[in-house]
Amino acid sequence: MTKSLASPLTSLLAVTFITVISVVRSCSPTDLTALNAFKSSLSEPNLGIFNTWSEDKDCCKDWYGISCDPDSGRVTDISLRGESEDAIFQKAGRSGYMSGSIDPAVCGLTALTTFVLADWKGISGEIPSCITSLASLRILDLAGNRITGEIPSDIGKLTKLGVLNLAENRMSGEIPASLTSLAELKHLELTENGISGEIPADFGSLKMLSRALLGRNELTGSLPESISGMDRLADLDLSRNHIEGPIPEWVGNMKVLSLLNLDSNSLTGPIPGSLLSNSGYGVLNLSRNALEGTIPDVFGSTTYFVALDLSYNNLAGRIPDSLSSAKFVGHLDISNNKLCGPIPTGSPFDHLEASSFSDNECLCGGPLMKTC
Repeated sequence: MTKSLASPLTSLLAVTFITVISVVRSCSPTDLTALNAFKSSLSEPNLGIFNTWSEDKDCCKDWYGISCDPDSGRVTDISLRGESEDAIFQKAGRSGYMSGSIDPAVCGLTALTTFVLADWKGISGEIPSCITSLASLRILDLAGNRITGEIPSDIGKLTKLGVLNLAENRMSGEIPASLTSLAELKHLELTENGISGEIPADFGSLKMLSRALLGRNELTGSLPESISGMDRLADLDLSRNHIEGPIPEWVGNMKVLSLLNLDSNSLTGPIPGSLLSNSGYGVLNLSRNALEGTIPDVFGSTTYFVALDLSYNNLAGRIPDSLSSAKFVGHLDISNNKLCGPIPTGSPFDHLEASSFSDNECLCGGPLMKTC
């Protein structure tokens, strides 16, 4: 008898519980309004991504690229990439194209932690200034579009931001002073824009930063000394800018730096010996500057370069014999300098092409087929 009386009560509680969970986990009405406004300012004609964004479907469960918090039902992720291996791309057999602009309504998604709208090629306009009000944002990736304007001046308000990728757009202005207060930032990519001015003097305040990719911009000035204290920095790309002055000795003493690309700047003076004796570098590109002096004779059994490019400078003297003792040098380019004398024998010289040594003053031997 007790069992039969408990069954209806148990069923009622179960239905009530499921109803509550269903309500909590469905898309928040305010977020739904914000997403519809966000969608209305964009056009994606080829893949039909926004066809999944229909009113009769739950945005938390059925909308492509949208994820929600399972407890609150608030939208936490917008993840829309124009280049992907998802089935929708495989079926279409093409990468995506999207045009339009980023509607400020996206700032109404106050629980957003990830905002990815990358590699669509046609999205233009400026980044809404209100984006810095999204206090929970950890990833902001708008790379590969036609976005213009400047990085929001108060970008530093995004205190949880770990990834900022604005590469391959048409942005201008300077790196905001507040950016260096992003204490959690690990990945910064501003490559291929029109960003100008000097690198902030306190850039080294970004203690968590492991990748700083700032190549192909209009940056000026010298390398800030504060960078020397960035113990987690592994990749630094400042290529194709207007950085000037000498390469500081401390650059060769950085603990984990393994990729340094300073190609096509206005650097002068000698190459610091510490830069070539550091066994941690994998890729070092100093080409197309105005570096002078000799190549430091500091190579040894721990020297390991996947690629070492010193081409198109004003380096003189001989190729150091110690380079033959290097543990590994995959690609070496010292062409278009003022080097002279015989090319050493053995590794890595026995697997290099003549183009690695061409257009020097009086190099001879080795792959040049020129008798000394």
